[in-house]
Amino acid sequence: MIEAFIFDLDGVIVSTDRLHYEAWKTIADQEHIEFNESINNRLRGVSRMESLDIILEKGHKQYTLEEKDHLATLKNTIYRSLLKNLSPNDVLPGVIEVLHHLKEKGIKVAIGSSSKNAPTILAYIGLTGMFDAIADGNDITRSKPFPDVFLKAAEKLNVSSSCCLVVEDAEAGIEAAKRAGMKSIALSDARKSIYADYRFDDIRELLSLL
Repeated sequence: MIEAFIFDLDGVIVSTDRLHYEAWKTIADQEHIEFNESINNRLRGVSRMESLDIILEKGHKQYTLEEKDHLATLKNTIYRSLLKNLSPNDVLPGVIEVLHHLKEKGIKVAIGSSSKNAPTILAYIGLTGMFDAIADGNDITRSKPFPDVFLKAAEKLNVSSSCCLVVEDAEAGIEAAKRAGMKSIALSDARKSIYADYRFDDIRELLSLL
């Protein structure tokens, strides 16, 4: 029985992909490192430091831990400045309808995101009060595909993992849900994952499972 839905944030509730891209592109250009959409797609669902390591693979020097920390902090500063442009108008189609329907059914809803900026983003788009729990990068040390953030969300909801259904747009997130012992709904690029239990084109299709 489904007792809770755990939603990834970026690409499911709101799209900040372009903002991440712009911030990382600024860092890559500063370091004279190649950065394109193909590399950016590899960053989906992983932590900031892991993303930086992927970008630095194309670099021409070895970076110290201090240098990496500086670049990661600078990226986050740039990204957070771009987030200020977000508003409720940026909530993706169907999300409000789905959340209201789940609330009416008495089903718990949570955010399970690797981003440490999740609370800030939810505040900008006006959805903080819609979720019963928020598990994000501040709660974990290992990001997706490790299951930690989803397990933390289930813990905060006080719901068994087997009764949770994860909604994700990244393959790493679908794998994380599998490792957590949860069912998963794949949207967008995540539909390529062999671990997905359901594959939908539109988030509103999940209502058919109730």
